[in-house]
Amino acid sequence: MEASDFIDYYEILEISPNANSGTVERMFRYLAQRHHPDNPDSGDRDRFDLILQANSTLKDPVQRAQYDVHHKQHSGLRSKLAEEANDGNGIDRDARIQNKLLSIFYVKRRHNISDPGVPEFELERMLDCPAEHLEFHLWYLKAKGWIARNDNGMLAITIDGVDRANSEHLGKATNRRLTDGSEHKSPRT
Repeated sequence: MEASDFIDYYEILEISPNANSGTVERMFRYLAQRHHPDNPDSGDRDRFDLILQANSTLKDPVQRAQYDVHHKQHSGLRSKLAEEANDGNGIDRDARIQNKLLSIFYVKRRHNISDPGVPEFELERMLDCPAEHLEFHLWYLKAKGWIARNDNGMLAITIDGVDRANSEHLGKATNRRLTDGSEHKSPRT
């Protein structure tokens, strides 16, 4: 079962994965009645079908045990996502990759203004990174308008991308000057 195809039956029935069979049955009856297509106030055919599917799986001990294996794997994926979201290292790493990509595009445009494009396979080679790892970063840079496909299908930096690269470089240069210890000190008298 693919992670994107996974349906959380416990969530559908609004119960804990530790719920006993009596609780599964009570919540099934309550939700089935509430979302039954014949209910004029809260009928919802799609929701009702999911409730039937959830009950069918969770009321059978063998099917429930098999489902619980998938549920546990899916829960692990969710906790990994939450853990990565709480860890700022992923975001910092992504920002460094995006800035590096922007720098590559900047240098390529500066060195050859008439042919500024960089093919994606070349980016993979330069960064020693597979295409699927670059996909997010290229999407982001394109969505921000910092890179675009040129007439021959290669990616190239835009004027907004050049401005962004310059502002990023200026920010780093200012930070280096502030932290390198070369601030002016008053002479001793």
